[in-house]
Amino acid sequence: MIPKIIQGNIIEQNVEVIVNAWNRNIIPWWLLLPQGVSGAIKKKAGTGPFKELAKHGPIELGGARITSGGRLPYKAIIHVAGINMFWVASKYSITNSVTNAVRLINENNFSSVAFPLIGSGSGNRGKTFSMNTMIQTFQSIKTSAKIVIVCYKPK
Repeated sequence: MIPKIIQGNIIEQNVEVIVNAWNRNIIPWWLLLPQGVSGAIKKKAGTGPFKELAKHGPIELGGARITSGGRLPYKAIIHVAGINMFWVASKYSITNSVTNAVRLINENNFSSVAFPLIGSGSGNRGKTFSMNTMIQTFQSIKTSAKIVIVCYKPK
């Protein structure tokens, strides 16, 4: 499958679910100052989804967990562990984050999802590396959901 690529803000997308590029959930969310995608989600969704996420415990690198959308209008937020303990994303972490997020999308019969560029910000990999890795991964995944990759564009 080939995702649609757009410029915009992930929390302003007309989809059922959004993906949050998160860490491995080893450092408590309240000790971190979420930036980028996570910061925007926390600001609008509130702390509820992050408190739910903490109950899952540590997330394996490349893993994915699902929570409510909090105050956002989405059915769910899928949090992916796209960066390692040294705050670096790898082909492995991005590929597995995408694969595991789509698995949850399929299992829950969601019809549409917006992904950020996993690993391009706090993961220190840059937009080109993240985009190429994600597109390559999506080409080998089967889903009936509409997939959008949102490249952040400030207003």
